[in-house]
Amino acid sequence: MVSQGKVTDVSIQDGVAVITLDSPPVNALSIALRTAIYDNLKTLEADAAVQAIVLIGAGRGFSGGADIKEFGRLPQQPGLHEMLALIEGLFKPVIAAVHGSTLGGGLETALACHYRVAARSGKVGLPEVKLGLLPGAGGTQRLPRLVGPEAALEMIVFGEPVGAEIALKAGLVDAVADDDTLKETAVAFAHKVIADGAKLVKVRYRADKIAAFKGDPAVFEAFKTTHARRLRGQDAPTACIQAVQAAVDLPFDDGLKMERDLFMQLVQGTQSAALRYAFFAERQAAKLADIADDTPRLPINKVGVIGAGTMGGGISMNFLSAGLPVTIVEMKPEALERGVATIRKNYEATAKKGRLTTEEVEARMGRLTPTLDFDALADCDLIIEAVFELMEVKKEIFTRLDAIAKPGAILASNTSYLDINEIASVTARPESVIGMHFFSPANVMRLLEVVRGAKTDKPVIATVMALGKTIGKTAVLVGVCHGFVGNRMLGARQEEANKLILEGAMPWDVDRVLYDFGLPMGPFAMADLAGLDLGWVRERSTGSNIREILCEMDRWGQKKSAGFYDYDAGRKASPSPVVEQAILDFSAKQGMTRRALSDQEILERCLYPMINEGVKILEEGIAARASDIDVVWINGYGWPAYRGGPMFYADTVGLPHVVSRLKAFEADHGAAFKPAPLLEKIAAQGGRLSEV
Repeated sequence: MVSQGKVTDVSIQDGVAVITLDSPPVNALSIALRTAIYDNLKTLEADAAVQAIVLIGAGRGFSGGADIKEFGRLPQQPGLHEMLALIEGLFKPVIAAVHGSTLGGGLETALACHYRVAARSGKVGLPEVKLGLLPGAGGTQRLPRLVGPEAALEMIVFGEPVGAEIALKAGLVDAVADDDTLKETAVAFAHKVIADGAKLVKVRYRADKIAAFKGDPAVFEAFKTTHARRLRGQDAPTACIQAVQAAVDLPFDDGLKMERDLFMQLVQGTQSAALRYAFFAERQAAKLADIADDTPRLPINKVGVIGAGTMGGGISMNFLSAGLPVTIVEMKPEALERGVATIRKNYEATAKKGRLTTEEVEARMGRLTPTLDFDALADCDLIIEAVFELMEVKKEIFTRLDAIAKPGAILASNTSYLDINEIASVTARPESVIGMHFFSPANVMRLLEVVRGAKTDKPVIATVMALGKTIGKTAVLVGVCHGFVGNRMLGARQEEANKLILEGAMPWDVDRVLYDFGLPMGPFAMADLAGLDLGWVRERSTGSNIREILCEMDRWGQKKSAGFYDYDAGRKASPSPVVEQAILDFSAKQGMTRRALSDQEILERCLYPMINEGVKILEEGIAARASDIDVVWINGYGWPAYRGGPMFYADTVGLPHVVSRLKAFEADHGAAFKPAPLLEKIAAQGGRLSEV
């Protein structure tokens, strides 16, 4: 017997029914799919010919989880809870056969089944925390009963999937099958269950993995302490820990109720709204208003990188890891050797952590061709320069490139501030010139600002945006201006931070406020990390600001164990009395009357100019959407995703409030705070920046 449905297929053979979920692209558990599963299960339960049921997914995975488009809408029945209760309560054994990515509600569905068989290459996980939520359909209650609270905390609080073999070892799945025989293996497993008496193993009644922890909070307190820095400021991880502890300490149904209550608190909160917004914003960034989806992509089979320093090496690693051969060019042998050695060292460090095999390291290094010969770039399809941030140097490089690069090659600059149009002007092919602004370390950071020149061809833009995805980056298209989106806004914040330390704050005051807000570090700690001497020349230094004064004192940052902070042998920072005195002396020299500054003023004066600058970027068309700006800041600058980016954050505090504070600061500190006309307009209309 075989019946066909819109989102499921059902077949029955030799007493085993197979329900195939078929709702592309990821079998999201929408109302349509839930209804089909529910109705099929009811029908099969009543069919005397059926002794066991296998749930399996068509396409690339079992199920990617809930349909998050339904969040915030009125619930439609059957809900996921009702569907899972039916599965668990069925008097016929249900076996989940999972492959690909089985995530969120998809894994919760498998957990409600009586048995689980996984494809060898499959991954299972509960990533809800990444949307500011917790698994809300029993995941926090069933998973600890299968794998124990310690393993459950790792999976639920961090939301990272695990492979099938790890899942088998942990007790999450009952068997692992070869990918191409998953269905056959699951059906055979079902026949064995039938032969053994069709025993129903309900996870809700399992206690062997949690009994030893009941009434003892030690494992949970230790987890919170160990990961305090990583989890700071976030609501969802705290709720996840509470829910897992409830699984240990409470009866199943009581734990389920607590899970549901915590889920509802989170889903109605600002942090989850911000994270869901960020999720969709990242996908929206890939959609280009004036570039059709069918715009032809140029073939990229070989990449050239100019410069083997920290940035050039990191950029190269992205392409090597994606399977693309790279020719890397340097001027001096020692610089080239050092750069190649660093790339190998980075790969070997990854291998030591078990994330790469030795063979994979050698394969990646085998795709790298180091050379001192600039002409070796002649056959590359894409060439990226990653040299000094000086316009004259960039122009010299692109003049040489124009003479040797093959027709149709994309010529890209990794500049973080400079004018792409001016760089392109020295070539006879400005249509092939584009900015590819990677963030350091380039092999780790997700953001890629793709800078569109005035004459850049659409196929070039489409190719580079698609290539960003290929190398695992979040690509955002921006226009030409000094600093583009991210660094232009960063400049506005840095300017205020520098004023604040002259008016009454110390660097560690400013850094602490921004760290407590959720950023990984404040502007002065960041400056010490990057090096205060970047772009500084002693012969031209005039002591006109604190940075120059510190550089003249050889306080160049962490590399010298002294910058805005003092550093011990382990690079641990502490406030510097020397810097404090230097700031006090310079403030007095400038005629400043220092005053006490509240944390709130420090925060507003650092963040609101950024927001204002972001609105100006929108007014000028440098960014297509406010959400693109937020994607830049979340992925490139460590803006806490649970705050949704600067534009979304402005909406949460209220645009009228932002405008009011900017005007107050304008009155006290000058025209730099004058609100952008578009900001005033949206605030007056009761609109939201994040919707622009």
